[in-house]
Amino acid sequence: MSIGLVRNPGDGSFFRYYHSEIEQVVSTTETNGAVTVSRLKMDRAGAPPLHSHSREDESWVILSGRVRFWLGSTSLDKCDVYDAEPGAYIYAPRFVPHTLQPVTTTAEILVINNPGALEGYFQSIGADDERHDADHVDLLAEYGVVVLDNPPPA
Repeated sequence: MSIGLVRNPGDGSFFRYYHSEIEQVVSTTETNGAVTVSRLKMDRAGAPPLHSHSREDESWVILSGRVRFWLGSTSLDKCDVYDAEPGAYIYAPRFVPHTLQPVTTTAEILVINNPGALEGYFQSIGADDERHDADHVDLLAEYGVVVLDNPPPA
């Protein structure tokens, strides 16, 4: 990329990840590996398990809805819990355990990974009616992600 990038909602490419549709706002190939950004419309059943990343920092910007974040411990019951509303920015550096789940029925979230590359995992999973993260721990490990606890109950 030799100049900046402006991408309006809906201008990115779309793919299915479990039962969600994700818009790839900017890919790691467009930023020479610096960042990947996705727009996710998420419901309560779409919450990932508590996990950590060893290769990238992760940030979120809440666009709509209200989202609960669990941060900082290897079990949900020991994490710090925060509720984020539209406009909130949340940051979890690499190795910090985290998960998230809408408090509202749905939420729209920008997910930012620095550096990029994790998008390959999401795109390789494809569509499914429900999450099966435990079936993909080996693939997650290839991306430096470790599952630490179950997702929050839906």
